[in-house]
Amino acid sequence: MELIPGTRTWRLVGTVAEGIFCHKPCTVSGGGKSEISKPISDAILHGPVFVAHFQKDFDRVQELINRDYGNRYKKATKTADSRSVLSSERSLGSVIKLLTPSKDYTSAYNDYLVTIPQYIKELVYVVKRFYKPEWGDRWREHFGVDIINGVPGNELKLDNRKLLAQCLRVGYDTQGAWRVFGLRKDFVPAAKIQMEDDISASVVVPVASSPTPLPNLPAGAASAKIVENCETRLFQRPDDAIHRGYDRQTEAEFGQPGNFFSNYEPLTPADARNLMEDSIGFIRYTEPMQRVIEKAASAPEGTFFVATSHPRLVEKKPSKNPRYLQLRPDLANPRSKHIAQAGLRLHRRLTQGQPVVTPVTAVLPGRRNNGPDSDAGIRSLAVYGPIHYMELPELFMEFICSMTGKSPSTTGAGSEGALTKGPFNALHPIIDLNAALVSNILTGHTGFITSAGCVGPSARMDHDISLLVPEVWCRMSAIEREPKYLIENGFLAPCEDMEFNGQKLAFSRLGWRITPRFVQAFFGRVFNHPHVVFEESMLRPELQSMELFAEGMDNVVSTQRRVAEAYFQDDGVKLACPPLKALLHVMRDGSYEGRGLKDPAFRALFTPESVLNSDWYKARLEARHRVETRYWAQRIQHLESFLKRESHTDEA
Repeated sequence: MELIPGTRTWRLVGTVAEGIFCHKPCTVSGGGKSEISKPISDAILHGPVFVAHFQKDFDRVQELINRDYGNRYKKATKTADSRSVLSSERSLGSVIKLLTPSKDYTSAYNDYLVTIPQYIKELVYVVKRFYKPEWGDRWREHFGVDIINGVPGNELKLDNRKLLAQCLRVGYDTQGAWRVFGLRKDFVPAAKIQMEDDISASVVVPVASSPTPLPNLPAGAASAKIVENCETRLFQRPDDAIHRGYDRQTEAEFGQPGNFFSNYEPLTPADARNLMEDSIGFIRYTEPMQRVIEKAASAPEGTFFVATSHPRLVEKKPSKNPRYLQLRPDLANPRSKHIAQAGLRLHRRLTQGQPVVTPVTAVLPGRRNNGPDSDAGIRSLAVYGPIHYMELPELFMEFICSMTGKSPSTTGAGSEGALTKGPFNALHPIIDLNAALVSNILTGHTGFITSAGCVGPSARMDHDISLLVPEVWCRMSAIEREPKYLIENGFLAPCEDMEFNGQKLAFSRLGWRITPRFVQAFFGRVFNHPHVVFEESMLRPELQSMELFAEGMDNVVSTQRRVAEAYFQDDGVKLACPPLKALLHVMRDGSYEGRGLKDPAFRALFTPESVLNSDWYKARLEARHRVETRYWAQRIQHLESFLKRESHTDEA
């Protein structure tokens, strides 16, 4: 049971026992590592449901509900759909698809849909959401508005009870205004357990040797990846907390003792009193932040406090990189994780002594995009759409390069080193790359790159996509998350090489990108009007500026070439396994032994069959066996020596 925010109404919330583990490896600075696990509920805006003119609007709603939609498809082979809008055989999602333009529909029907105001569609969804079969054809009797000063009001009610609409921000327009979209009437935010942030330890284990079931793995996966968080505190940059009351979690944590802050303005008791005197601005804070300010206002002079809305002023401008150390949410609130694990234990029928293992389900690395900044000498990197799927060769070109755009976390743009570990790795990066490739092949994980910062040079997104993608992914079935299914059904389109002003653009290096069909089908499980969430120019950033798109692609290819060259200069390429050796040649030279990136013989190097049957992989296993044997022989020898000592008889 859950109390609906802003109302006195309770609702039942359905919960599945098996969630999905969204893993965000090799994610560059500003790519959304933290946002993937933040609750989306903080970003949801609540408000009433409005009508313009109750009688006229509901006449139109009734017209849409009673309409025959059986002839909407282009192809006559489509089975006639005789289900009514309010039929129990038709879901709310089906009604949303019904009223959303689609390439599958006739042009006449699509033209008809365009004439329907969005708020009328919203009212249809409201009726569908709350309709009960026992109402029959008299459903209109349950909806109404108050009479205010003798005329009908504009706030819709259900059985004299206020209704609530939910909206979510997805990016900004060119003027900086929020782009806000209505959420489905049956939308409930996913329950999230933070599993990792910046630093994790992982191990790949054979599925067959696991003592307990490992669910939600890719089809045919021989191994599973198990990840453990290495951090107690997370170095967070709460970008949206500058908006008072928006990031409720951050404001609550600012009210806790024992915090560490960086790049926040040290405010005085006088500043606190000024904030309180601005009553309208003050009440926008949540209660924890209000208490901090109230306490600071009565503190003695010479003391300081910080507020989420006041980053440190650097050269009279607010810092874009304010930070604080957040106690890991599952340590601060262990109850949520305990309940989730208890549910898994019951669902899997595990005994109390058996471990609850949650393997990685989805691999969703993040990339930071930016428009050009000529003053700072930063080139455009805005060629990615909201989500890209990359096969292993393209994915590892990304991982090797780990290219990032300019973000508040960095002083510039460029490569962060292989797997984003450049500044922290004492080993040659090829060592980790070899292991990462074997890990990906054994687990069968596919890589979907998500964008942060912007999509295209003029469509600012910040971290809204990173926050949203887990909500979409957890509403997709296992087969729907498979690239083969997505490609066969038109949900992904290939990025194909193109020419511009005589320059060849190696766009195919970005793999596949989502289509309007993907947005309609899967974002339609979150939004009322999914087709307007991402405009065509966002799904295809080259439509915003072909010149900047060409500059961005040249930026990608030249950076990949420069990074690959370093492996030849320090002989790291000699340590690379054959697939990565070939890939480094392609990144630097464009081909390997006469084979390009799209050559079937080259791509065959990355198949599980090729790797598992190769001599180099067998040699790798044998080397590992020798190391393990020597290690455990030394441990046994140490224990035997310990047991033989007379002084250690009691311990033995």
